[in-house]
Amino acid sequence: MSLKITKFGGSSVAQASQFKKVRDIIQADPDRRYVVVSAPGKRFSNDSKITDLLYLLDAHRTYHVDGSNVFRLIKERFLEIKEELGLKQPIEKELDQLYTNLSSYSQNELVSRGEYFCAKLMAEYLGFPFVDAADVIRLNLDKSIDWEATRARLQAKMNEYEHFVFPGFYGTSANNKIQVFSRGGGDITGSILANAMGADVYENWTDVSGFLMADPRIVPNPKEITHITYSELRELSYMGASVLHEEAIFPVKETNTPIHILNTNRPDDAGTIIQETSNVPRKYPITGIAGKPGFLSIYVYKKHMSNEIGYMRKVLSILERYNVSIEHIPSGIDSFSIVVSSAEVGDCLYEILHRIKKEVAPDELKITDHIALISTVGKAMSHVPGMAGRLFDALGRERISINMIAQDSNEINITIGVDEKDLEKTIRIIYDEFVTD
Repeated sequence: MSLKITKFGGSSVAQASQFKKVRDIIQADPDRRYVVVSAPGKRFSNDSKITDLLYLLDAHRTYHVDGSNVFRLIKERFLEIKEELGLKQPIEKELDQLYTNLSSYSQNELVSRGEYFCAKLMAEYLGFPFVDAADVIRLNLDKSIDWEATRARLQAKMNEYEHFVFPGFYGTSANNKIQVFSRGGGDITGSILANAMGADVYENWTDVSGFLMADPRIVPNPKEITHITYSELRELSYMGASVLHEEAIFPVKETNTPIHILNTNRPDDAGTIIQETSNVPRKYPITGIAGKPGFLSIYVYKKHMSNEIGYMRKVLSILERYNVSIEHIPSGIDSFSIVVSSAEVGDCLYEILHRIKKEVAPDELKITDHIALISTVGKAMSHVPGMAGRLFDALGRERISINMIAQDSNEINITIGVDEKDLEKTIRIIYDEFVTD
């Protein structure tokens, strides 16, 4: 018998009808023995996620505002699921105790309760034991995973239980306090379990049937991606293609465990398989396209810069002082551009420019803002001569001006910068150029 770790996202556990779909999925395959759940998500477009409500409750507490109405919404959601499924879990008592003792909860512990209560309900519904992540996932002081302790605890739970339900999103820090991951961190929890428990597959169930080659809000009816490598996924996720938390890749990449993205609402769809390498023939030379706005470029020119040792390093150290991450550094003999997030620079931009002028005295210093970055990604691109030229020709025909070009040494990704107003048009042009039947 193989082992599948299954993780169900917020939309998959948003209400009682979704719980029923989860049970059908688990019962359909005896290999699905260990289940990770998120907090209940949105039931409809203008609904609230439970985790958002918990953060809102924390804000009310912090600013000494009455949070009873927010708590009522949280409590009603959980009780509605319990009552519709005919469960007996004494969740009402626990919820009331939480609100009564609200001041004693840290923010981390409070916002983790969505997963905690959801897992308790799911455990009873499936007839599985509940295992609390706080007792199993151990984190170091820097919030990294304490793999030795976590692996030992998970393997002990495997020996104790043939099945269990496990809350995502949190663990326990080195000082024995609840610590949450970043938002969407339930994906990370599933990945940790897949690594530590030696899973054959990590199934991640959500509300879409895997990855698409482009954002369907930009490209009508984009093709599905049936297979993708970890490195391709990282490139696309970084540029905003969000089906899976990008940090969830690392634990399973270490053990070469495939991730299978599947749709709770359409469980028979093929989905997307993510793994270290894929020998599945690719129909198209690219795997996907993703882009996002919100960048600016700092252009630095200095005559004979190439003869001045450490010039670029001095400029980069200024940005480091202001905690600004570098996206790309296109360069020439006597010039280079630094592409950064506009939001990260914020109000410090002119202060940064002043420091550059004062410390390295460039002959020219120029800002180009309102840049969108677009990545065209695909491991097959390195085997197709002229890919970059074909991309630039297609954009040139449509009079798209390119501000920046970057290509990684593995030729898996070509990233370009364009004016933000051209973002969607550029993605459509690239898609139409390379994705043709």
